[in-house]
Amino acid sequence: MTSTDPSGPDPVARPKRRTFSPSYKLRIVDEYDAAPKNEKGAVLRRERLYHSHVKEWRAARDAGALEKLVDRRTSPARPKKPAAEAENERLRRQVERLEKELARNKAALEVMGKASALLEMISEGAD
Repeated sequence: MTSTDPSGPDPVARPKRRTFSPSYKLRIVDEYDAAPKNEKGAVLRRERLYHSHVKEWRAARDAGALEKLVDRRTSPARPKKPAAEAENERLRRQVERLEKELARNKAALEVMGKASALLEMISEGAD
């Protein structure tokens, strides 16, 4: 079965993005900060995290911004654009792309017309 076969399940399903609660983030930052220097990597490996996670979460904690610890990319508070507005943006991008393509085609036709005229002049001069 190939991956283009619509009748079967997708053999390689996309992984789900992990989300972390603010309490989890604070617990991990505290645990990471309390760990001896040679055991900090073990905390990250155990939780399958990167040092950049801890840095970002620590900065948010230090700024006193508990609400910044919520991942805004997946937060339900993230406002979704109305369907009409999203469609307008998509159509606007499409029009922009087509206008660029039209300008490129017009320039190519102009060059071809000049080349044709030049070849015609050369062939008349050779007769």
